Amino acid sequence: MKHTDMYVDGKWTPVSGTTTSPVVNPATDEVIAEVTDGTAADVDRAVAAAKAAFPEWSATPVDKRAAFMGAIAQKLMERVDDIAGLVSAEMGSPISFAKAVQVPMPVNSFAKAAEIATTFEFESDYRGSLIVREPYGVVGAITPWNYPLHQIALKAAFAMAAGNTVVLKPSEVTPLVAIELTKIVEEVGLPAGVFNLVPGTGPEVGEAIAAHPDVDLVTFTGSTRAGKRVMELAAGTVKKVSLELGGKSPNVILPDADLGKAVPAAVGAAVINSGQTCSALTRLIVPADKAGEVEAIAAQVAESLVVGDPTDEGTQLGPLSSRRQHQRVLGYIEKGIEEGARIVTGGPEPVEGLQGCYVRPTIFADVTPEMTIFQEEIFGPVLAISTYETEEEAAQLANDTVYGLAGGVWAGTTERAVEFAKKIRAGQVEVNGGGFNVDAPFGGYKQSGVGREAGTFGFEEFLEVKSVQGAGRS
Repeated sequence: MKHTDMYVDGKWTPVSGTTTSPVVNPATDEVIAEVTDGTAADVDRAVAAAKAAFPEWSATPVDKRAAFMGAIAQKLMERVDDIAGLVSAEMGSPISFAKAVQVPMPVNSFAKAAEIATTFEFESDYRGSLIVREPYGVVGAITPWNYPLHQIALKAAFAMAAGNTVVLKPSEVTPLVAIELTKIVEEVGLPAGVFNLVPGTGPEVGEAIAAHPDVDLVTFTGSTRAGKRVMELAAGTVKKVSLELGGKSPNVILPDADLGKAVPAAVGAAVINSGQTCSALTRLIVPADKAGEVEAIAAQVAESLVVGDPTDEGTQLGPLSSRRQHQRVLGYIEKGIEEGARIVTGGPEPVEGLQGCYVRPTIFADVTPEMTIFQEEIFGPVLAISTYETEEEAAQLANDTVYGLAGGVWAGTTERAVEFAKKIRAGQVEVNGGGFNVDAPFGGYKQSGVGREAGTFGFEEFLEVKSVQGAGRS
């Protein structure tokens, strides 16, 4: 399949680029599509369309904007199986995980954005002033490949519901699901220019969006390195920047925790989506006197995971998203061995009987803060176990990276876990396996990002605040 168009001003039109990005199924290494890359000139056209559409869209009654978001959610829900299959083919997500997570989360985002928009207080009184919340204008959205539809929805749904217009650059690794979403946008009749899609690479299309003088806000999800570049480019026009970046999140098991519950859950929290989750809890911090027991349970759980064909409903871990990512993760495993960490299970050897971009679930022990696998985001099914003698040391280890995206705590009581959770410098912390809340604010401390996504906090991210003096009611 070849795709040569972008979607600008309500129409599919050929991009001006001549290079293409292949879309490769990582389970088979088969090229399943070729997508022609857009250019900076294409970004200019998309931004111009979004800018022209903004006045009318921002003035559209909120209930009508919400109705469009609700219609998109409904169409996505009707096509769960097809879209899940596309996500699975593009980036290797097991089909069961795609159906349960990769599609329902973006459905929720569009539905929740609609709900919030209709109940949100856009005007309020504050000590004699009228406080007005207004959309920024043109939002440039640059999204990753690991949750390709979810990350688009977190940005586009809330931005549009708030009254902004959008120019989207999806990952060149997973552009097909973005194209399918755009077809739904067209099908529901969203006004021309409100949503625009320009496929392409980060250095060309992404940088053009971040630097564009008529983009009022740029929202990016990806690596910390790339986020720094987005921020640098955006500084030229002093536009607002929202960044959701890397993580190296700790999971702390306190001495009174139930290891039979905590350790299996900890392995799952590390390898979810084959470890390709920015908020995965990839560092397990445990009492030194319980390290042997933790390692034994963790190894048993990791070795029981079903690694295989993502189209098989029984598969729990599919391949990594690309051959490049596969080699990157194997490189980190080799680095861990070189630096003296001990492999409990897994390792760099190929997964028997599988030819795609597969990596064995790997658990390291004896991991210390100076090691690369303690400090750097691996983005693969790799868990690093470190030990502590005191709870003060556990807190120090938890916070001893440049990241602060997520964390976890296991303790004998919820109250004790919450008390320790407050010591972790991160944007979200789960206690005793608390489930992920898709509507809670999502984002990081330190070099894990700027701003929050999802729910009301994510909606407010796309609104400016204006004070009108003398117009208040008190």
